[in-house]
Amino acid sequence: MFEKLFPNVDMEQLWEATYETIYMTGISLLFAFIIGVILGMLLYLTSKGNIWQNRVVNGVISAIVNVFRSIPFIILIILLLGFTKFLMNTILGPNAALPALIIASAPFYARLVEIALREVDKGVIEAAKSMGAKTSTIIFKVLLPESMPALISGITVTAIALIGSTAMAGAIGSGGLGNLAYVNGFQMNNPDIILIATIFILAIVFIIQFIGDFITNKLDKR
Repeated sequence: MFEKLFPNVDMEQLWEATYETIYMTGISLLFAFIIGVILGMLLYLTSKGNIWQNRVVNGVISAIVNVFRSIPFIILIILLLGFTKFLMNTILGPNAALPALIIASAPFYARLVEIALREVDKGVIEAAKSMGAKTSTIIFKVLLPESMPALISGITVTAIALIGSTAMAGAIGSGGLGNLAYVNGFQMNNPDIILIATIFILAIVFIIQFIGDFITNKLDKR
């Protein structure tokens, strides 16, 4: 039945492409989470009325985040070709897509982190301050735990956006399901390959969304 519906699909190729998509998404997501939390925390702490209020630092970080968040991903890949070649010694394959994926997703997640931190009850922060809590204590014992459901929800949104970015990166040789759909499907006129690649991408998105929603609901104290 499968062979009749998808006569041009090579299962070994399909699983390899799926692995490459998951690999690119997973590695990029890890770095996006770390960098995004740092940038988002700095944006929050240096904003008006907060612990490290600093207009200049906040403005610089905000500008950097806005610039890289605004560049269309396909253009960002092209802009970073020289940097990618220097860093990864190649501009093809899953590893070559990582710099662009991380640079695109970290600022995106940083804004979600900032929004999540702004939603933390100011009363809880003031109570911690009045008890003489250090900045590090406020960050790790108040801000991060209180905003964790929103942080997980944000990283879920970022992961799903990354899946779409890996598909775009596939069009210029990064591998993955996007590459399979474009090269083996579109260029070779095999609509069944495009369809199966799309189904697999949707399956990955649904799984990520389910896991993200499950963890968010478990952490949400409301």
